[in-house]
Amino acid sequence: MGADVGIAAVVKAFAYGHGYSQVTDILKDQEIKFFAVHSIDEAETLTRKYPDLPILILGYVPKNMLEYAISKHWRLSLYNIETIGVLSKFAAKTGNDAYVHLKLETGTNRQGISRKLLPEFIEELKRHPKVISEGVAMHFANIEDTTDHSFAQHQLKQYRIMLEQIESAGIAIEIRHTASSAASLLFDKTHFDMVRLGVSMYGLWPSKETYLSYVMAHGKDSLLKPVLSWKSIVAQIKDVPAGEYIGYGCTYRTTADSRIAVIPAGYYDGYDRKLSNIGYVLIRGKRAPVRGRICMDIFMADVTHIPDVHLEDEVVLIGKQGNEQLTAEQLAEWADTINYEIVSRINPLLPRIIVE
Repeated sequence: MGADVGIAAVVKAFAYGHGYSQVTDILKDQEIKFFAVHSIDEAETLTRKYPDLPILILGYVPKNMLEYAISKHWRLSLYNIETIGVLSKFAAKTGNDAYVHLKLETGTNRQGISRKLLPEFIEELKRHPKVISEGVAMHFANIEDTTDHSFAQHQLKQYRIMLEQIESAGIAIEIRHTASSAASLLFDKTHFDMVRLGVSMYGLWPSKETYLSYVMAHGKDSLLKPVLSWKSIVAQIKDVPAGEYIGYGCTYRTTADSRIAVIPAGYYDGYDRKLSNIGYVLIRGKRAPVRGRICMDIFMADVTHIPDVHLEDEVVLIGKQGNEQLTAEQLAEWADTINYEIVSRINPLLPRIIVE
């Protein structure tokens, strides 16, 4: 990204399912400008273990929690004009300045300050000098979803126009940031002063379209490598005669005598119920098809074709085993979702083990 570009490590959603402490332990001694989270609860979780961690909260903080946030020196995303006065009052009370990052609305129509309302925000900020506009941010709407990036260019143009309004009004901005993982990978001109690295930091491509755009531009695809594997074990092996049903709802019926492995994982653990009768796992280096519905804590796989399967053999849900590999992208395709959801929904109670 270059020596002059700061990095906000996005660790919201349990670090995209990878584990708050596991990821933060690795990153805390690196040159990270901010650890970006969604909520005040996530900020509190991180700060409890890492008191001096620089935190940027991307989501909404309720008004009754703003004083606490200021006392912790957390950076806040600002997009409601009412918040400015509340922050100013609490800043005066605590003696700490309230540092905010203005979130500009450029076409996503989620949280953000519209171009129409921006002059009001500027005037309100001028009336409250204890509220410091440290950063100005935006978020791209479809930079991941297409190889046609004309709308992203439109958004970037809107951002530049609004940024010029802010700076022309005499508000000094230290950190300009627009780039998500996809923008960071594809367009240098989106980097500004800081990039927000989310899914790519964990070695996952934001989308097939981002991958294709990157390869077309750079002629290589070896940049990202997934860091997460998800494993379970065989909890039971049973012989099931032909014509028997497997699992809830009798959605699968054996057509021949079969050997079935029972696996102690389910939709509570984040293994999507939509993988029922569709997904595969790896056992002894071979793909074993999921049979029957995914249960809350259990699912079944057919190992008839895999010799010498034993109790407590390793089962790979995501990752490599032998010459085979299952990726978060493959699970996402089977479940009709995206790799973000597959990894971020892995149950936080499951142990995360760092393997050197």
